[in-house]
Amino acid sequence: MSAPFRILWLQSGGCGGCSMSLLNAESPDLYNTLELAGIELLWHPSLSEASNEEFIALLERVVDGSQPLDALCLEGSVMRGPNGSGRFHVLAGTGRPMMDWIRDLSARARYTLAIGSCAAFGGITSGGDNPGEACGLQYDGSDKGGLLDGQWVSPDGLPAINVAGCPTHPGWVTDTLMQLALGELGTAELDEFNRPRSYTNHLVHHGCTRNEYYEFKASAELPSDQGCMMEHMGCLGTQAHADCNRRPWNGEGSCIRGGYACINCTAPGFEEPGHTFTETPKIAGIPIGLPTDMPKAWFIALASLSKAATPRRLRANAVADHIVVPPGAGKKPTLK
Repeated sequence: MSAPFRILWLQSGGCGGCSMSLLNAESPDLYNTLELAGIELLWHPSLSEASNEEFIALLERVVDGSQPLDALCLEGSVMRGPNGSGRFHVLAGTGRPMMDWIRDLSARARYTLAIGSCAAFGGITSGGDNPGEACGLQYDGSDKGGLLDGQWVSPDGLPAINVAGCPTHPGWVTDTLMQLALGELGTAELDEFNRPRSYTNHLVHHGCTRNEYYEFKASAELPSDQGCMMEHMGCLGTQAHADCNRRPWNGEGSCIRGGYACINCTAPGFEEPGHTFTETPKIAGIPIGLPTDMPKAWFIALASLSKAATPRRLRANAVADHIVVPPGAGKKPTLK
């Protein structure tokens, strides 16, 4: 019988939202998913019963090499303040900054994963003046070099794997862990920000329930409207790399399906767009942020044609909070 794939989950500067999302995994649930994949959870702050002394002893065994560790999962940003000392976040009972533990543990783990955009890039906790000197594991915003050097690789040859999102989808985490456990995740399966391509090869736009409105540029004007939120409401779904609308949370939910614009939370720097999240910046009435891979001239031409061809049904429903004009039955074609 092969040895289990052992993971250790730590939380640093964050809200715990990625753990909350992970615990909502279903079909199968988290425990069954891990068991079926041969993954052993050595410790998780929300799930483990070990005492503080037992937990510290576990960390020491990993560091001295007597406890094998396949994957270190970090949730939350690395808190380096004040003045690079890390003393803003000391691991209870050890007297050592958490960032020092993370550095030592990542040197032992076969793979190191940043769970969520805070751990990947700094995220929400690095916003504003960043008094805590928060950063990601191997990125500081979009720049390489967070806690770990930009050229750092794990003992098995991979950089820190950025399972970015705010929060992450439980499937993004479990898929990545299962790929690692099966030996099926290499550098080719990571994108330019070292995010798993299993979900970042998609756009949030894919599977969006408002796509018909987008096609005809029938736009929402208020948060409660049903229309496309790209033109006026700040939606970045056509630029955001994630499959939120292809496999929504709990089988049904996503930001857009809940009536809120996509804020591109899997990307570095999403926390400070320079304007309110529900505003679409424009120049001469044209959105600055255009769909991925689409030349501006093409977008302007197609948008003009689309608006001219917008059916009355979509034009009316786009600015309403419910269906006011249902689809017509249409006429069947006559065969001659």
